[in-house]
Amino acid sequence: MRLPLNDMPKTSPTQSRPPRVAISLEMDWGFKRHQESYAGCQQYADTAGWHCTIEPAIDRVLMGSRGSMPFDGILARATPEIAKAARKKNIPLVNIWLNSPVEELPSVFPDFTGSGILAAEHLLARGFRQLAYLGWAGEVGSRLQAEGMRKVTSRENCNLTTHRFSRTSMEGPARGWEKFVTEIQSWIESWQLPIGLLVCNDIICRYLMDVCRLKGLHISQEVAIVGTYNESEICNAPPPTLTSIDMNCAQVGYRAAALLDRLMSGGKPPLDPVMVAPAELIPRQSTDLLAADDPVITKSLRFIAEHTHERIGVKEVVHAAGINRRSLERRFRESLNRTISDEITRLRLERAKRRMVETSAPMKDVAVDAGFRNADHFYKVFNRIEGIPPTQFRVERQKVFLQD
Repeated sequence: MRLPLNDMPKTSPTQSRPPRVAISLEMDWGFKRHQESYAGCQQYADTAGWHCTIEPAIDRVLMGSRGSMPFDGILARATPEIAKAARKKNIPLVNIWLNSPVEELPSVFPDFTGSGILAAEHLLARGFRQLAYLGWAGEVGSRLQAEGMRKVTSRENCNLTTHRFSRTSMEGPARGWEKFVTEIQSWIESWQLPIGLLVCNDIICRYLMDVCRLKGLHISQEVAIVGTYNESEICNAPPPTLTSIDMNCAQVGYRAAALLDRLMSGGKPPLDPVMVAPAELIPRQSTDLLAADDPVITKSLRFIAEHTHERIGVKEVVHAAGINRRSLERRFRESLNRTISDEITRLRLERAKRRMVETSAPMKDVAVDAGFRNADHFYKVFNRIEGIPPTQFRVERQKVFLQD
C-alpha cells in the first residue's frame, strides 16, 4: 500500500531501541472488523519498526509496573481504566472505540455518518422511497448512521423510520430476545412497502430477514437490506446474500497507529477525532432488485432474480408475467426506464461481479453461473456496459487494502 505522505512513519530507525507499543483491541471477539483494525495497526508498526505486544489487560500491566514504563504508546478500545492508567503513567494513548465513555482522547473512528449517507443513496438508486434504519439503542455509531440517512431523506423528501433495540436482546443469555422479535414484528406492520433498510450489524440483518420471511415478505423486492461491516461469512451465506458496507477498519487501525506515532514524537493531538470514510458498499442479492409500484413488474422482477443464473430470455419473463410482450415492455419502460432484456443483463452482471470478487473461479465458470451463453459473450457484454474487461475489474476489486 502506498503510504499517505502525512502518515509516513516518523520514528527514527537509528534510535537506541524500537518503540514499544501495546495493542488492546478485544480481538478475542473474532469479528473481521476487529481483526482488520489490528492488521492496520500492525502494518503501520511493521513499517515504523515498532515492537508491538497484544495486551488485553493493559491497564493492570501499567498500574503494576515499577520503574521504567514497559510501553511508549498504546492503541486501544479505551475503557476508563485504560485511559486512567495511561494518564497516570504519562503514556500516549489513541482510542478507536467510538462508544468509549472517556471523552477528549485522541481518537480515530469509522465515519458512521458517511455510511448512512452511502446506504441511503444506494437504496434510493434502487428506486426505494421509503427508507428505514435498525440500530443499537444508546450507541453513538447507530445515532450517526441514522443521522446520515436522514440527511439524504430530507434532501430527497423521502420517509425514514427508525427502530432501536438493546444489546441484551441477543448478547449473553439473550434475555430480551422475545421482546426484540415482538417489537420488530410490530415495526414491520407499520412499514409502507417497498422499503429499503440500513442495519447496524450484519448478523442483525440475518435476524431481520428471518422475521420478514415469517411475515411473508420477499427480501430485495419488498424489503431491501444493507448491513454494516461486510463480515464476509455472514454476508455470503445463506441466500439471499447480504449487501453490506465495508467500514474500512484496516485504515482505521493504520491511521490510529500513525496518530500514535505523532504523539510519541511529541506532536499535539488533533482537536477532533479523525474520521475514516467507508471503503465501499458491496452490493449483493439483498438489494439486487429495483423497487416498483406496478405488481406485474414486481412479479417479473422476482422471476428474473430467481432465474437469472438460468438461460432465460424475454420470452420466459413474458410467460411468467402473464401478459403480452408489448404491454410488458411498455410497463418496464414506464416503471424502470429500461427494457426486460436490460434488467436480465443487469442482474446477470451483478451476479458475475460478486463471484469475480469473492471467488477465484475461472471466467468461463463465472459466465455460465451468471447465465451468459459463454465466456466470449460475457466478455463482450461486460466490456460494453462497464467500460473495462472483466479481468481488469476482478484485479482492481480483489486488491487487498493492506497489500503493497
